[in-house]
Amino acid sequence: MSYKHLSLEEREKLYAFKKLGLSLREIGKKLKRPQSSLTRELKRNAKYGVGYIPCRAQRLADKRSARQRYKAPLKNPLVFLYVRQHLRAGWTPDEIAGRLPIDHPGYSISYETIYRYVYSRKMKRYKYWQYLTLGRKKRMTKEGRSVHRDGKIPGSISIDLRPATVAARKRIGDWEMDNMEGKKTDKSTSTTTVERLTRFTILNKLKDRLAQTKTKAITNRLLEFPEIARRTITADNGKENSYHQEITTLTGAEVFFCHAYHSWEKGTVENTIGRVRRFIPKGQSIDDLTEEQFQKVEFRLNSTPRKCLGYLTPYEKMAEVLAKENDALQV
Repeated sequence: MSYKHLSLEEREKLYAFKKLGLSLREIGKKLKRPQSSLTRELKRNAKYGVGYIPCRAQRLADKRSARQRYKAPLKNPLVFLYVRQHLRAGWTPDEIAGRLPIDHPGYSISYETIYRYVYSRKMKRYKYWQYLTLGRKKRMTKEGRSVHRDGKIPGSISIDLRPATVAARKRIGDWEMDNMEGKKTDKSTSTTTVERLTRFTILNKLKDRLAQTKTKAITNRLLEFPEIARRTITADNGKENSYHQEITTLTGAEVFFCHAYHSWEKGTVENTIGRVRRFIPKGQSIDDLTEEQFQKVEFRLNSTPRKCLGYLTPYEKMAEVLAKENDALQV
């Protein structure tokens, strides 16, 4: 039988029966309550020097019940501070929830709990929603995004001819790249290149939109990686990718092109650009940004844990995979 708290009426009867001199055992039989419950009631709600007063006992019980129903925000101070700190750092609730057990073994929290905390009536005044990916004041369902349409590049190699192993994400060295614009009037633009297995991201500001400029920037950055990490690149049919054969010659990475209007065929870089937009919103001028600012964003992306990586960071995953490759070569 489940426990039920005493009502005000029962407290008044308890008080009256005690005044008549009845024992707690006798009162318990009349109220159909265990003697232990009445003993606990008197011990908790009787004030020294005043004794047991029913209406006062009811108020104390109500306050106690309210405190018990109150759920401390985010479980405990450690989790509370961890969540707030990393929300401000630009981590998503999912990244925070996944990384917490790694940084603090034995502790856990649901990403949904974090979302509810951020959008709760009491917490909305603190505006933690502004640190979320889209920075919305109100939770909304996910929406699709429009497809960017480009022309086809002569001599391009279709993604249909790309090795099937690329789609499986079982090896390092398969990259995706795409440009990210600022204002339409900007002379400069930026390019994002991401490795499919480790999600390691390379960001570059380009002084113009010419294919030669992008080719030089991509080549220089990819050559920082060992040959094992330069296998393929998947791109769209934008004119800025016209020098793909030069990229292949210099880096050894063969460039494959998506079908027209099929941006999801390079979904990793599309998702990554969405992450970059947290720091460089749509409509912000690229002309006004420096290469150093892009490098800071690159560092943030590569040092943020990812659910798809078991909540490791891209830096950590890249180092782990390269170490395994080196060990395999030495055997």
